[in-house]
Amino acid sequence: MDIDENLPRKADDILAALTRQDLDPLSVADLDARMETLRAEIARTQQRRDYAVAHMASAEALFRK
Repeated sequence: MDIDENLPRKADDILAALTRQDLDPLSVADLDARMETLRAEIARTQQRRDYAVAHMASAEALFRK
């Protein structure tokens, strides 16, 4: 279980709004653009996560000495 799972989400949470958005009115080009934007955001989020994991590992190694 992730510690953040217990935190309440804001009513205006952009991720929640994104998942509720009706995709039916979007064209194929709009859907392609949306997917490309989401892929870029996933890559950005993954980079930040990788940095946080490495940073935490470095801190743990430092304090274990």
